[in-house]
Amino acid sequence: MTELDRLAAEKYVLLTTFRKDGRAVSTPVWAVRDGDTLAVWTAADTGKVKRIRRDGAVTVAPCDVRGRPHGAAVPGHAVLCGPQESHRIRGLIKRKYRLIGRLSLLGSRLRRGEAGTIGIRITVQE
Repeated sequence: MTELDRLAAEKYVLLTTFRKDGRAVSTPVWAVRDGDTLAVWTAADTGKVKRIRRDGAVTVAPCDVRGRPHGAAVPGHAVLCGPQESHRIRGLIKRKYRLIGRLSLLGSRLRRGEAGTIGIRITVQE
């Protein structure tokens, strides 16, 4: 099993981005496999989006809902998606997380609008 397969099978992954001064900031997120990358979905105005826009270096590790890792972190490179890719990622999230995924996406769309969330694609290093 590859690192990508292992991470994509997890319910939550710990996405770690880095501030300008090098300090790590970790957040548990839902993740799905998107071809040869791992895809996550988040609000467009979050700190992780700003940090990825500045520098795409990230690490990803399997974790629980509270962000406690239960596996090794893997380095990767993250890129922010455009509107159509983000829409496709939301569809993948709905498929994997079923009812709770649909409800979360609906609530987010009602609060923030369609442009209020963004997809992130992560290429993990094997």
